[in-house]
Amino acid sequence: MKKIFIYILFTTAVFANYNNCDFKNKDYEDICKKVVKDGVSYDYANSFLLSYFKTKKFDEISWKYLQPREIKAHSRSEIRANNTLVKYIPKIVKHLKKYKEVYDYAEKKYGVNREIVAAILMKETSLGKIKPKHDAFIVFNTIVTRVGSKTSREKWLLNMGKKNMEAIINYCYKKGVKPAECNLPSSYAGAVGISQFMPNSFGYVKGYKTKIGDLTKMEDAILSTTYFLHKKAKFDKLIDWKKIPQMAKVESNWYDYDFKNKDASFVYSEGRNGKKYNCFACGKDRLQYLKTYIKKIMRYNNSSNYAIGVMRLAYDSHMLSKRV
Repeated sequence: MKKIFIYILFTTAVFANYNNCDFKNKDYEDICKKVVKDGVSYDYANSFLLSYFKTKKFDEISWKYLQPREIKAHSRSEIRANNTLVKYIPKIVKHLKKYKEVYDYAEKKYGVNREIVAAILMKETSLGKIKPKHDAFIVFNTIVTRVGSKTSREKWLLNMGKKNMEAIINYCYKKGVKPAECNLPSSYAGAVGISQFMPNSFGYVKGYKTKIGDLTKMEDAILSTTYFLHKKAKFDKLIDWKKIPQMAKVESNWYDYDFKNKDASFVYSEGRNGKKYNCFACGKDRLQYLKTYIKKIMRYNNSSNYAIGVMRLAYDSHMLSKRV
């Protein structure tokens, strides 16, 4: 009986005709109106947002990991991850050689160091070896239907979830994919592909020698990550590695500072919302060049520990490449 009921719900959503965005859920109304404005048909938008397979299923694991306590734990584990990944620097160098043609093209066209891109791909999915186990739309739908809207964090999560749901609906509509078949394997946070793009960043996806990019293909992931940093972070001038201080020492000093100081940031003394930070690099002349590029990496992921880890991997990969 339950299966029949689910089937009725599904078929009703698929075969009904719609000409508005009237939902009991106000957030679904907002999403529907936005995607219709972007060119999606009413039928498709309604079918998507009424689909049992997309809006009546929830990701409990994702919801758990997005709680504040888990976020703090993840931030602490970033240091352990950075330390672990150092041993894979020879693999990064091997990867750079294997995809030299793509990196040559991307680096010349956009002015982003290949080592930075390779380090990001290593941190995100171990150069594509880590396979996603979640569905991006279900992740964001879980957030939108469960999060409140009282605190600034809740409002941010709600807005982020809605924007990414809109992006997925737009993406699948343009590709001609039925709502129930619009499956984007993702991380627990909803990030997609080798380079772990959030769906609302799909506009930065580029195909290498193809018109349409595919983030599950290494060549396209390399080019898309490069383009993202070039456009969003204004990364357009290659790092002069001779101006970068010895990163192992800088990284170690930063971790000590982060441990001893509350609200520590490698590059910022104040956030956009006026929040004050204890800035590690501020006022230190020898770190100003490095600080510029750490800021750019933080446009990809706003964690200081993440950005420092990327720079450490990139720096050591560059040094090793010169020796082999």
